[in-house]
Amino acid sequence: MATFAYEAMNDAGKPTKGTVEAANKEEAIARIKSQRLFPTNVAEQKASKKEAKAAGKAKAKPKKKAGGFSFGRVKQKQLTLFTRQLSTLQDAGLPLLRSLQILEQQQKPGAMKNVMIGVCEEVEGGSSLSEAMSKFPKAFDKLYTKMVNAGEIGGVLDLILQRLAEFMEKAEKLKRKIKGAMVYPIAVIIIAVLILTFIMWFIIPKFEEIFKDFGVKLPMLTTLLMESSRWIAGTNPGQSVPGALIVLPSPIFIFFGWKLIRASGPGKAITDWLLLRLPVFGSMLRKTAIARFTRTLGTLIGAGVPILEAIKITAETSGNYVYEKALTKVHDSIREGESFATPLRESKTCDAIVVNMIDVGEETGEMDKMLLKIADNYDEEVDVAVASLVSLLEPLMVVVLGGIVGTIVVAMFLPLVSMIQSLQGGGG
Repeated sequence: MATFAYEAMNDAGKPTKGTVEAANKEEAIARIKSQRLFPTNVAEQKASKKEAKAAGKAKAKPKKKAGGFSFGRVKQKQLTLFTRQLSTLQDAGLPLLRSLQILEQQQKPGAMKNVMIGVCEEVEGGSSLSEAMSKFPKAFDKLYTKMVNAGEIGGVLDLILQRLAEFMEKAEKLKRKIKGAMVYPIAVIIIAVLILTFIMWFIIPKFEEIFKDFGVKLPMLTTLLMESSRWIAGTNPGQSVPGALIVLPSPIFIFFGWKLIRASGPGKAITDWLLLRLPVFGSMLRKTAIARFTRTLGTLIGAGVPILEAIKITAETSGNYVYEKALTKVHDSIREGESFATPLRESKTCDAIVVNMIDVGEETGEMDKMLLKIADNYDEEVDVAVASLVSLLEPLMVVVLGGIVGTIVVAMFLPLVSMIQSLQGGGG
């Protein structure tokens, strides 16, 4: 008989630990469940684990180390592809270690290959796949490792990996659509700023010299434009730095400033709250957040992760402070024996239809299916919102840029009209 250490959740949803003796892992899981516990991690206690590791190091074949130092994180696209391929290999019946070794050999040198080498070493040393992955949090987050752990316990690792791959593919698809919608306006703004800076620095001063030569009285609009041009070029008396050196790198400063603010808890809370209340973007961000947390929670519950643990993981990976707090309240409510829908309704973070569908899911016992339906519905709404936003931004950008260029043209032509009139009067 072997001794197995386990982590489990009791009927009240509270975590508990202990040991149980059994002939194998399956028998250990059955004995734990007979105690009205839901096991989340079961591993055999090996008294000679240290000696086995020492013996392994002493073998003639040296242990393969991670493939060198590499910059950057594992790309989401690489991780999604790895998950899909591992699911296929497991479904085909290949041993786990052999599957990992095949995928590691296929990887090009880089961060993902280094992680794969490390995971292979851990699994070869006796660790479970979820335990091995948890040692590389930059590649495999808590959501990923918990789902893999649930698949190992339930004996359906291939199915869980398939669900995980589908989840990651849909999340990546949604992210690409939102980023794609932002490419056009950002590109237009950058080009417009560069052109306007060039006009203000090189073109406007030429007109200013002409107006000085003719002694024309400049209108207020033209005067303001000339002052702006001198500030951009840095030709004002006492000005040490051209304004262009402030304007051009300002997006970089804004980006890093935004990152710095969001790095702190209060900063993230305030910015997330403000973002959700933006006129046009707020609605789209709200729908994106709902689609994300419902798909995450539905996938975790469908994988067999206990509801309290699933909600906790979903809150931590929601990506938005407002929804993280709402889900934390839901977690506390369920732990006290209350429903899911009531605290979510009180938080006012979700539409009534979302709360009602979750309520129905609770009553019918099909919470995971209902959550995934909500996610699919909101994914479609986000698609429509993104398309509408792009359609709105295109004419809006044309109007704004047209207004700026038109203002410059009018400011330049007003003195020219005065010059022409004075010349005609002088000629008469």
